[in-house]
Amino acid sequence: MVSSGSRLPLSMLLQTKEATDEEPRKASREDWRKAKELEEARKAGNAPAAVDEEGRDINPHIPQYISSAPWYYNTAGPTLKHQRPQDEDKERSGIDEWYKRGVDTSKPLVTKYRKGACENCGAMTHKRVDCMERPRKVGAKFSAKAIAHDEFIQPTIVSDYDGKRDRWAGYDPANHREIVEEYLKIEQAKRELRAQKLKENPDLAEEQDEEGDEDRYVDEVDMPGTKVDSKQRITVRNLRIREDTAKYLRNLDPNSAYYDPKTRSMRDNPTPLLNPEETEFAGENFVRYSGDIQKHAQAQLFAWEAYGKGVDVHVLAEPTKLELLQKEYDKKKSQFKDEVKNKVLEQYGGEEHLAVPPKALLLAQTENYVEYSRYGKVIKGQDKPIIRSRYEEDVYLNNHTTVWGSYWSNGCWGYKCCESMIKNSYCVGENGKGATTIKPPVAESETASDASTAGENQATKTSAEPVEELSTAVEKQQSHTTLETKQESADRDNSSDSNSESNSEPDPDSKRDRKESKKSKKKRKKEKKRQQRREEKKLRKKSTEKVEKDKLQLALEAEEQSQRRAADLLRQDERKRPYNSMYDVKAPTEEEIEAYMLKRRREEDPMLAFMGK
Repeated sequence: MVSSGSRLPLSMLLQTKEATDEEPRKASREDWRKAKELEEARKAGNAPAAVDEEGRDINPHIPQYISSAPWYYNTAGPTLKHQRPQDEDKERSGIDEWYKRGVDTSKPLVTKYRKGACENCGAMTHKRVDCMERPRKVGAKFSAKAIAHDEFIQPTIVSDYDGKRDRWAGYDPANHREIVEEYLKIEQAKRELRAQKLKENPDLAEEQDEEGDEDRYVDEVDMPGTKVDSKQRITVRNLRIREDTAKYLRNLDPNSAYYDPKTRSMRDNPTPLLNPEETEFAGENFVRYSGDIQKHAQAQLFAWEAYGKGVDVHVLAEPTKLELLQKEYDKKKSQFKDEVKNKVLEQYGGEEHLAVPPKALLLAQTENYVEYSRYGKVIKGQDKPIIRSRYEEDVYLNNHTTVWGSYWSNGCWGYKCCESMIKNSYCVGENGKGATTIKPPVAESETASDASTAGENQATKTSAEPVEELSTAVEKQQSHTTLETKQESADRDNSSDSNSESNSEPDPDSKRDRKESKKSKKKRKKEKKRQQRREEKKLRKKSTEKVEKDKLQLALEAEEQSQRRAADLLRQDERKRPYNSMYDVKAPTEEEIEAYMLKRRREEDPMLAFMGK
């Protein structure tokens, strides 16, 4: 909303009133209504938008608190100039520019009065009314004597917001040098006075040294960590100088030395891999257990022990007496040890074994020269000895010349010297090699392997049983047919002999009977062969079907077992669950795939919720 009325300041309203001799007319209710209608028409787009002094359209939807300009802008119509960045044409003064003080002594001294100058002092920069000098009895205009220097012509300084509030504006750092020089002169005068007093009275030297020591430690009273505020009565402890690195920033590893935030202490070394003498901070225990602290602790312990045995001595009250007692005690203790050692050597001997060269010569330096190639092979010299195991080696038992496991035959270990497969047996030498008819005992490893292979061969055994049944049935049938053929041939021979003996003459009826019997026999043979073939086919079909059913049954049982095992493993704790590295990884057979497809859980099956899980 753009206000059409202008907001004029009071001074302009008074000027217009004086010019027109009329009071400004107050807007009536009709004027307010017209302004409201115009505003609504501009928002609806029925009336043209308001135009500012630069000819740009003003958005009618801008609210009034943004479009109305302050009274000190002296705006005559609608405008948005006060919302835009203002052009600052004024050049601001620099940080070093400031008003000059004093008078300009660089110009030569004036001896004559100049026209337009001050009548009192003769300076050209001010008049007699503004003259700050004492009024003379006879002014410089008439006397032309002691004409004053002209003042500096002051610059016009235009400062910004920060420049107006600058505390050090116009400060000359050279002024501070005068203060420093003044204090140096005072210190020099004090030293000269002190030296003069010492010449006059040399006894004052010791008193001044004591005073100097007191003054020396005055500055250390308010050190961080020892400051005591008398008003608040609070002692600040363990404060760190802000420039120093905090203890907890020495090592950012959370498993490093523990930092106690309450007491601000870190007792352990935060960088244990580095040399504690080279690091800036090696823990508070390093300071606590290094230097003369250990000696002090030993002296305290010695004082307690001496006091317990009746010697009245104290660490802090009588330190010299304690140190002398401790030295005397250590000396007597070493003498007593040497006496005991000498007595033992005199009684048992062995003094030559104590004269041993130092450890540096024993362990580090040798006379053996060894030269290696770039690949690590020994070229010249003796190679390093082979590091043997911690178990006993080359220990032969029961007359054996080789160790157990040096011979292998038929899946069993034994001794090579006698080829015996029995562990801890007695060796009989070459005689035992011939006596190999006895089967070796089954070792524990073999039993384990047999147990493992039994499960694998179970499927093949079950599948081979119907095939064996088929082969035995076929063999029985063949043997039965051969026996029948042999009996028939024997009957034929007997009948032919009898016929030849009884009937020497040929008979036509008998010939016909023979022919018919032969034909019937042939028919019987053919029928038997056909029956045998049919039976063989039936048996084969049954065996194949049985084998397939057995394989599928085994695969189904294995699948059920694997599913049960998987469920048990899922119920078990992860940390106690075994690895699968001991199981053979092989491709599944067709029967296993079929069993998996039968037992597979189908999530898309709508009847899954009604089936037994």
